[in-house]
Amino acid sequence: MTPDEARSRFALARVARLATVDADGAPRIVPVTFALDGDRIITAIDAKPKREGPVRRLVNIRANPRVSLLVDEYDDDWARLWWARAEGVARIVEEGPDLGRAFGLLRQRYAQYATVALIGPAVVVDVERWLGWSAVAG
Repeated sequence: MTPDEARSRFALARVARLATVDADGAPRIVPVTFALDGDRIITAIDAKPKREGPVRRLVNIRANPRVSLLVDEYDDDWARLWWARAEGVARIVEEGPDLGRAFGLLRQRYAQYATVALIGPAVVVDVERWLGWSAVAG
């Protein structure tokens, strides 16, 4: 799969899995909603219930900003399988116009954000590499 095809498939997915690494080197993965803004992936903390304490993905990004995000398609017909991954560097946006832009892009993409508050912060991933695999070329 070419980088352009990986990016195109990524853009069509409704949910991604965000992989981070904690300060001890342990991998962590969590599903996230997201929006694309050029070669940036944006996600944000919303008001859905979270565990007590700091949001782990934010703690991990502060310790190590290198992240990966994965989207995929599973089908019992394995000729239809594919995955696309974005690798890059994340930054946390807590205020200002970048936060407003992030929230706006997420609200455009997900109708649920009309009733579920985006409370922030946002995570902006500058994608350095798009890659993927498909059981069938093209």
